[in-house]
Amino acid sequence: MRVPRRRREAVEVNLTPLIDVVFLLLIFFMVSTTFETRQALELVLPESETGVAAEASPVTVVVTPEGAYRLGDRALAPGALEAALAQAAPRAREHGLVVEADGRAAHADVVRVLDRAGALDIRRVRIATAKATHSEAETP
Repeated sequence: MRVPRRRREAVEVNLTPLIDVVFLLLIFFMVSTTFETRQALELVLPESETGVAAEASPVTVVVTPEGAYRLGDRALAPGALEAALAQAAPRAREHGLVVEADGRAAHADVVRVLDRAGALDIRRVRIATAKATHSEAETP
């Protein structure tokens, strides 16, 4: 006697839910990941309404709120500022000097940079500022 065989249904894996889960995980990780682009120093520049954007200057002195100085990528002590500026003076005389002083930096620290630049006959000195917002510009 011959017994008829039952036809087996083909086994197939439905990939649609798996792909949905993978895309949801991808979106979750893309949204939850923080991309942090921070500079070496966080400066809060003072604001100016009449400031004009200047071309990039090869000589930039940064004054931090703690009173430390940076010339390019080098950190300087207040005593080493004059020697470092003297070394960069020929470029500063030709292209100018930009002082990026934090808004919380002491006035004396900024004046020290300006004084050293004047002693080295650097005449084109600019102070970097941020563009003023209207809300802060209207307050007296």
